[in-house]
Amino acid sequence: MAFQFKDLQIWQRALDPTEIVTTVAAKFPKEELYVLTGQIKRAADSTALNIAEGSQGQSKVEFNRFLGIALRSDIEVVACTFVARKRKIISEEDFNLIYQEEESLVKMIHTVRKNYNP
Repeated sequence: MAFQFKDLQIWQRALDPTEIVTTVAAKFPKEELYVLTGQIKRAADSTALNIAEGSQGQSKVEFNRFLGIALRSDIEVVACTFVARKRKIISEEDFNLIYQEEESLVKMIHTVRKNYNP
């Protein structure tokens, strides 16, 4: 069985922040393990997972809906980085790294949604 999502440039691009977020979140304090650490990692993973899920055997309307969910997950990652920065548990360098990655991905998702709008 072929998995269509693996060939999608947007899905491949969505994998990059998952790796970065995992690396940065590993630096968070232990008391954040079941709070912010888990939340930011789930949100980053959710972006890529929703793109994959929506692409497989779905209508254009359904794929667009899943891209919207992926977009919201991506924005959640950014919101988590702001919380982490406010709590002083993320360096400015890590904050900027995640922010730039997610900003780029948000733009890509918007572009795909606009061009793939049924």
